[in-house]
Amino acid sequence: MGTECGRDRFFTWEEVQRHCSRTDRWLVIRRKVYDISEFSKRHPGGARVIGHYAGQDATDPFNAFHIDKTLVNKYLKSLLIGELAPDQPSLESWKSKPATEDFQELCALVERANLLKPNKLFFAGLLTHLLLLDAAAWLTLWYFGTSLIPFLISTALLTIVQGAPASWWNHLHFQHHAKPNCFRKDPDINMHPIFFVLGKKLSVEVGKQKKKYMPYQYQHKYFFLIGPPALLPLYFQWYIFYFAVQRRQWVDLAWMVSFYIRISLTYVPLLGIRDFLMMFFLVRFMESNWFVWVTQMNHIPMTIDHDQKEDWLTMQLHATCNVHQSLFNDWFTGHLNFQIEHHLFPTMPRHNFHKVAPLVKSLCAKHGLEYQSKPLFTAFADIVHSLKDSGELWLDAYLHK
Repeated sequence: MGTECGRDRFFTWEEVQRHCSRTDRWLVIRRKVYDISEFSKRHPGGARVIGHYAGQDATDPFNAFHIDKTLVNKYLKSLLIGELAPDQPSLESWKSKPATEDFQELCALVERANLLKPNKLFFAGLLTHLLLLDAAAWLTLWYFGTSLIPFLISTALLTIVQGAPASWWNHLHFQHHAKPNCFRKDPDINMHPIFFVLGKKLSVEVGKQKKKYMPYQYQHKYFFLIGPPALLPLYFQWYIFYFAVQRRQWVDLAWMVSFYIRISLTYVPLLGIRDFLMMFFLVRFMESNWFVWVTQMNHIPMTIDHDQKEDWLTMQLHATCNVHQSLFNDWFTGHLNFQIEHHLFPTMPRHNFHKVAPLVKSLCAKHGLEYQSKPLFTAFADIVHSLKDSGELWLDAYLHK
């Protein structure tokens, strides 16, 4: 138990680290120790994302995810149970104190420079761009008819316009940001090891355990069949509704229903029910291909492992890489080519990534952390190469270890 000094209770890191189970969770923010065991169930961001830091220092992720810290601190007061003893370091012993301190200085600079504030004109332009594409898709069919070429052009335009409910996206995406490429913590790698074996270490583990759910030595080939084409039409399409009902996100549910009503009323009179359904699922199919290639090019080729409890900067650099900046790459990826900056500053508006990138590069160089950036099609190819390498590692371990 922690020792008491007046009204304060002091704890060691060893004591904090023992509280990391599903029902007993402590974490540290700015040397203060909080018991989140009960609160995690009511956490607005979900129990999982906050639970990923149970028994650990959570200062940097706390700062990264919460914009209105004054409001959040009101919740924290009731959860405070003490602080780290004066002889305890602010970080766990295996984390890099110099890198963490320099990154926190960079965060302070980012805030002073207002790089976390959105440019309303930029997002107004983005909305206008999407509305114009939406209108162009309908006008193409209305003016040129519903033959094959206009049909395909309209489908391509609608694919660019598609999106996802904010609450569902944040629920999964914040977990991914909190512990990227960490097995059992990052939902983006939940396909391991059922459909794919991922990473050099995890693939060998599965091989040694003699697990074979799929012929993983061929995963770089069947990826083209069950990866990009199937994720949105066969999984996300129904899961977003399940999530909205399960989490009682009635506003999101209402917006989704209104979207399906609007798109049906817009296109069924032009296409008929059969061709409309064909267009809708073709849009989802194309969107799924885009989504998987663009989101996974920054992560699948990187380190994938169990949670190594690294400091925020090191963890994000090991799990993410960038794609070279260009007008096309920025537009085509929705600025996800700046994946490193997106992960380090998840609430930063996308139009500011290029401004902070040189500062992040300089920080990485100072601390010997690799800042990877590559061409777009190299990044796509690296997904396939990494799957092939992981499959071969699994096969070798499966047969010989």
